[in-house]
Amino acid sequence: MNTRAFTAKPVGIVHADNESFSIEIDGPFRPALRGLDGFSHLVVLWWGDRVDTPERRSETVCKKPYTRGPETIGIFATRSPVRPNPIALSVAPVIDIDSTSGIIRVAYIDADDGTPVLDIKPYLPATERVRDVNVPAWSSHWPQWYEDNQGFDWAAEFTFEE
Repeated sequence: MNTRAFTAKPVGIVHADNESFSIEIDGPFRPALRGLDGFSHLVVLWWGDRVDTPERRSETVCKKPYTRGPETIGIFATRSPVRPNPIALSVAPVIDIDSTSGIIRVAYIDADDGTPVLDIKPYLPATERVRDVNVPAWSSHWPQWYEDNQGFDWAAEFTFEE
């Protein structure tokens, strides 16, 4: 096994409250926003800093995180930020991009206020969207499209057990 170490430097931070969500890009990285106007969605890679502990990084299996899921499931079969490297991914709908201030206002992101952002990429249907997808039976009733998430009862899908 290759044991190289990696260093990740945040490019920004998530701001989230009950009413709004934004990503603030640090000054040196603001030129990287050039050309992002016109994309309706972004792929945001962020660091799960609130679960970044040696114990959590060693977890490879968790107890039934999904109501209809198996009794135990491997971390790689979840979207949880609890994993060997707490890298999380979100698709965020863009409201506005202010390149000068480095503020990207988004409709929603499932990261907490103060979460470090590692990278941002434009959402591209040609590379992110897959026509023929299979999922396990326990998640087959989940929405098939991002836009359908809003009316779906996600809280009923999770067991919230530790």
